[in-house]
Amino acid sequence: MEKTNERENNDLIIGRNAVSEALRNGRAIDTLLVVRGERNGSVGRIIAECKEKGIVVKEVDKKKLDFMCGQGNHQGVAAYAAAHEYASVDDIFALAAERGEEPFIIVCDELEDPHNLGAVIRTAECTGAHGVIIPKRRNASLTWAVGKASAGAVEYVPVARVGNIASTLEELKDRGLWIYCADMDGQPWCQTDFSGGVALIVGSEGRGVSRLVKEKSDFVLSLPMRGKITSLNASVAASVMMYEVARQRLGLPAKQPKN
Repeated sequence: MEKTNERENNDLIIGRNAVSEALRNGRAIDTLLVVRGERNGSVGRIIAECKEKGIVVKEVDKKKLDFMCGQGNHQGVAAYAAAHEYASVDDIFALAAERGEEPFIIVCDELEDPHNLGAVIRTAECTGAHGVIIPKRRNASLTWAVGKASAGAVEYVPVARVGNIASTLEELKDRGLWIYCADMDGQPWCQTDFSGGVALIVGSEGRGVSRLVKEKSDFVLSLPMRGKITSLNASVAASVMMYEVARQRLGLPAKQPKN
């Protein structure tokens, strides 16, 4: 008998029928997991449907899937349910237009820690960002762990998943946004003009912003590092810069030094 595994927040759907029903009922699916080489029977149809819907399909070793499913009868197929339905880039622009504001978008470049992604989404909601863009590969996605870390912000912040970040940045430029990323040897974040449409890039925890993404950026920003540690947690650095964008948009003046 097929079942949904109770693994960590009920986000893993196990078995061909269970996955097929989830797709048929329009449930938000984050990733389909298929035993390597498995294509028999309904598996091929499930894979085709997922690809048609833009759902990431990953081949895994059978032993790994056995372990992930707690030895349940997965029949070669399991799927991660998403904590929330993915949006499109157009949805993000539509929200900005609805609010009568210049677009403010956070772009994640291979941000792999789900707690970091959740924290970024949470701060994005608090600072009035209109959406978050993540890549389909090599990035945390909208799992239940991300939803929990966002403290519910996934319900209010559209998250779009795209195939290629570099080409998406070109699209954002064509639609009038300025592209900002954080890296070493950039200009001070607090001396940067964030007027107009803003796309703020958050790099990966270990590597930062990739070379190609940095080349696509209009501005490179830096935060002062006065201690012995040479980098900040990705979501912390992103939060500092998101609040600077919010400060400027709210027209809050920087405090003047005392005489």
